[in-house]
Amino acid sequence: MSKADRTTSNLSIAAMRSIVIDTINKAKSGHPGMALDIAPAIYALFHDHLVADPSHPEWINRDRFVLSSGHVSALLYTTLHLCGYDLKMEDLQSFRQLGSRTPGHPEHGWTAGVDATSGPLGQGIAMAVGMAIAEEAVSAQYPGAKDLFGHYTYCVCGDGCLQEGISQEAISLAGHQHLKKLILIYDENGATLDGPTSDSFSENVELRFLASEWNVLKVEDGNDFAAVSKAIAKAKKSADPTLIIVKTRIGYGSVNEGSHKTHGSPLGEEDGAHAKAVFGYNYPPFTVPEEVYADFKAAFIARGEAAYKAFEEKKAAYIKASPDEAKRFFDAFERNFDAYVPNYPEFEVGQGEATRNISGKCLNALHDALPFTFGGSADVAGSVMTAIKGEKMFSFHDRDGRDMHYGIREFAMAAANNGIALHGGLLPYCGCFFVFADYMKPALRLAALQNLPTVYLFSHDSIAVGEDGPTHQPIEQLAMLRSIPGFEVIRPGDAHETIAAYETIRTKKEGPTALILTRQKLETLPCTDVEKAKKGGYLLYRPEGAKYLLLATGSEIGASLHIAQKLGEKGIPVAVASLPSISRFCAQGEEYVESVLCLPYEKRISIEMGTTFGWGNLAKYNIGIDTFGASGPASVVLKHFGFDEESLLQKVEEILKRA
Repeated sequence: MSKADRTTSNLSIAAMRSIVIDTINKAKSGHPGMALDIAPAIYALFHDHLVADPSHPEWINRDRFVLSSGHVSALLYTTLHLCGYDLKMEDLQSFRQLGSRTPGHPEHGWTAGVDATSGPLGQGIAMAVGMAIAEEAVSAQYPGAKDLFGHYTYCVCGDGCLQEGISQEAISLAGHQHLKKLILIYDENGATLDGPTSDSFSENVELRFLASEWNVLKVEDGNDFAAVSKAIAKAKKSADPTLIIVKTRIGYGSVNEGSHKTHGSPLGEEDGAHAKAVFGYNYPPFTVPEEVYADFKAAFIARGEAAYKAFEEKKAAYIKASPDEAKRFFDAFERNFDAYVPNYPEFEVGQGEATRNISGKCLNALHDALPFTFGGSADVAGSVMTAIKGEKMFSFHDRDGRDMHYGIREFAMAAANNGIALHGGLLPYCGCFFVFADYMKPALRLAALQNLPTVYLFSHDSIAVGEDGPTHQPIEQLAMLRSIPGFEVIRPGDAHETIAAYETIRTKKEGPTALILTRQKLETLPCTDVEKAKKGGYLLYRPEGAKYLLLATGSEIGASLHIAQKLGEKGIPVAVASLPSISRFCAQGEEYVESVLCLPYEKRISIEMGTTFGWGNLAKYNIGIDTFGASGPASVVLKHFGFDEESLLQKVEEILKRA
């Protein structure tokens, strides 16, 4: 690098750091510490390596970038601005303000150039792992596109991300899969919010990653952007994922450089001026010299524009040479699934089968029809029924396999699922026992926040799990998932409603969906209906002169119908409605909702084997379980909690006496 080039680079890095100071000072809120120390590494990555086109921020073959340390968003926004994305200086000046395009943590779909919503520490690493998995899977599935598609995934993290447990789950998975196009830059700046890193963190990070089958590189001086660039170039040649340890001093340039005091508080005008003097940056606030814009234009922007142009040229040739394969390729990225209709199995009325088994058959049908379906479970494929007949396992040796073995890593699995969805080109799903949705909750929330079309298959949905006892019996999990905005929960009651759930999954463009499935056999009912179930709720049975309405989901709809029949024999006409997806049902509009909830509020009774929390919105009387479960044979446990049909009938009759 010539002296002139180095001078320009130093000016660009100084500009990045100075705009970060201005941005955070104006907002009177933010995290300058890591942003100031890691700026040279971010410069090296964007200036010399990362391939993306700011004019086409969603271009499918761009390199992916995840800022796992999402609190460093001021630096990301500054970099995106300098790189030519649709992010103006006025946007930087409204950092962290209500409605601005520069929120406190990066939000995918809100700010151009942000590839993932990040901030909950550690999840960014796992999402990057998912992106790298998707890149390998998509590349292998379309041999005709080998000259068209293939990119790197970059991620930046700090000590906080590596201390979170999810990081090790994700690191272990990435190393096992030898995701060679995944590059993680670790800012080792010696401080966390409460004090020096040494107060709480003393492990050998290099040995940790080496033990997890990663390649490890070190840059001793974080200000040496050329050394960082060389390390990235070397990492791109590795046969394994690479960790680049960059040693820095938090809050570089501040009078408190090296201290945790710079982590999460604005420097202020006086210290900001001091830092800018250290950088040699003599420009007014929010001022960037033209040389800096030109620097990024000649490198990042020019490289991205050329790559995008080459992609478009190769795309035309690909479509001409391999039209059928190309159609599948672009259908997958555009989620054009209408033409890929599964041949679902038929189920006889009266046939008894667990909805987890029915789900397994539907999943296999979905795999057969949609060649871009991809997923697996957290080591419980034989219990959640996610195993795919005849399908290869995705592995280092078979990248075209679509059956993923995540191991016992529920949290990382869910976050990687998000990364796969963010990457595009696949319909991702994952599965485990329902009670362990607790382990996955933060990632499920981020799926909803990002509006991702991810799929979760949860089995063993109630106290009917039996002998495994309260640790494995979901009670509050249904209410927990339903409380997440935009997260659809479907608890089908038989084969017809399970097929409806799969059709919902196939046709949804946005938003996560969870299927809640039984271990015990359920009868396929004559009154359930695939098309009606797609609306989330519908009447199963309404006798003339119905005086009461039972609302139920899942395994409880069959019991509710039997109860209604017995009450009818006693001269008490009772209607029954199934609500497999309460959120979808409530979104159908007032007229439809009222047609299903056909009786007044005080005449409605809900029945569900879980907490009654939330049901009060729909029914005055709620039959559920507001304690933890118990260990014992399923039939004994059901009777103990009053969820055998005889006990349920008695409970309903007691309510009717009071109503």
